[in-house]
Amino acid sequence: MEVLNRTVRRMISGGLVRQKTLKGDVECSGVALHSGKSVKMRLRPAAPESGIRFRRTDVDANVCDIPARFDNVVETRLCTTIANEHGVKVATIEHLMAALAGCEIDNAIIELDADEVPVMDGSSAPFVRLIEGVGIKEQSLPRRAIRVVRPISVRDGAKFMKVEPSDVPLVNLEIEFDCASIGRQSLTLPMTKDAFVDGVADARTFGFLHEVEALRAAGLARGGSLDNAVVLSDDGILNEEGLRHQDEFVRHKILDCIGDLYLAGAPIIGLVSGSCSGHALNNALLTALFEDETAWVWESVETDDFDDVATWEAEPELMPA
Repeated sequence: MEVLNRTVRRMISGGLVRQKTLKGDVECSGVALHSGKSVKMRLRPAAPESGIRFRRTDVDANVCDIPARFDNVVETRLCTTIANEHGVKVATIEHLMAALAGCEIDNAIIELDADEVPVMDGSSAPFVRLIEGVGIKEQSLPRRAIRVVRPISVRDGAKFMKVEPSDVPLVNLEIEFDCASIGRQSLTLPMTKDAFVDGVADARTFGFLHEVEALRAAGLARGGSLDNAVVLSDDGILNEEGLRHQDEFVRHKILDCIGDLYLAGAPIIGLVSGSCSGHALNNALLTALFEDETAWVWESVETDDFDDVATWEAEPELMPA
């Protein structure tokens, strides 16, 4: 694949950061958000330069592997679904991909006995705990990043996503819902490990009570519950424990964005911004970026690349609907 094999064209000062994988196997099980199936999942180490790869253990071994790449995305309604050339799929990968991105895991094999990642509590935090629990191992080859050198944007009516050059990796998203519990929220965060783990990893997916019946009739949200999503009604938030963050909704959208953008196959150094976007526009942005070979370059990641954002403090903006 050309996107994953182009020659590094730019180097910067500092010590090289090496690729990372897991120190060993780690397992979990849970319910799939949309299908409602029980799923067993195992995260396993992988060799340098192999990337993130999903492996279905419930299908023939000759067709079971699905590389986690943006050009393997086949569905973006309410979640991100990837498939291989044999039509073997894995859905709802974004929360796990965000955890892998946030923990800076470059290479891993994700084994599943079903066609959907377990939703756990609706955030990335359980996956982060799994990764940190088993440990992270440095590998022999240097880590690479995709540096944006020219702005790229995609739009769907008033909704948009954009990536432009920036010395440090940042994401800025704005959301707006006709719902008093959400209204308009915006947040800017660095796309770094500490900011992810501390700022967005525990932000849960959310949905509206009045949409549940229609979603389930369409074969979606069959595994959704108050245990794995923030559910809103006309009267407010139904979860007894309330929110984990005042602006948990926009934080979860940033989580989704980070997970979707990690399908680039490497971290992106640039300013990613968007308004009222979702999985479809996240994927469209990657497609547009890689279609323009003048808009980005590979470069090796250096130890001092992101020092400027080490003490970044997020400033949320909350406005009533």
